[in-house]
Amino acid sequence: MNTVTICGHQLPIVEYQGQRVVTLAMVDEVHERPEGTARRNFNEHRPRFIEAEDFFVRNSYEARQMGIAAPNGLTLLTESGYLMLVKSLSDDLAWEVQRQLVRSYFRPAAPAFAVPQNLSEALRFAADLEDQKNQALLERDHAIATKALIGGKREATAMATASAATKKARQLEHELGRGARHATIIAVEKASGRRFGAQGFRPLKKWCKAHGVTPPKVPCPRYGEAVSWPAGAWLEVYGVDLGELFGAEVPA
Repeated sequence: MNTVTICGHQLPIVEYQGQRVVTLAMVDEVHERPEGTARRNFNEHRPRFIEAEDFFVRNSYEARQMGIAAPNGLTLLTESGYLMLVKSLSDDLAWEVQRQLVRSYFRPAAPAFAVPQNLSEALRFAADLEDQKNQALLERDHAIATKALIGGKREATAMATASAATKKARQLEHELGRGARHATIIAVEKASGRRFGAQGFRPLKKWCKAHGVTPPKVPCPRYGEAVSWPAGAWLEVYGVDLGELFGAEVPA
């Protein structure tokens, strides 16, 4: 692997998708910072960095193919990502390191173009250019696919979290006596706008007795505790569909 010397530190030249990049370990080394400093700062400001523009993430296998040992994966910073990461460093060394990295590492002087001298060299040159283009396209497609996969996993996680939250909310509604399975008279009156009177519970109680059902008692802000009557009683006695009134039942 080719190297370049920056402020007395010999750094390997790492390239990805046709551009030079640096690892977080390289940043710590050349800026003479304790190991892990760049990683900490990157994680702290991670939302500000744009993947595939400011940085790339490679797994340990891909890192080995690049000649880098990274058991926990590898973060590669582009020139823009590097400058964003070190913008808070203002000591004399930091200024000089940034200048040299930009001039000598990220933007090296273009090598003199060697004009092919014969047909064989021209064909070899054309083949090399085609190989480089194909490699860049493969790396770009891989980065896009990886980003899409990460996005899909995040979306699935968000949907699962929302579903769990909905189930929990439904369960709480049931426990408070205003659900699709059973509800208190106060809850139904509030939701439907109807009034059942002081003796409105008696037909519901009669239905429960006839059907061998013991209605549960739930916390009540007005009375401390109230009977939560089953959906069957509400539907048969008063024609109230708790499923429509409070929302359909969420499967467990």
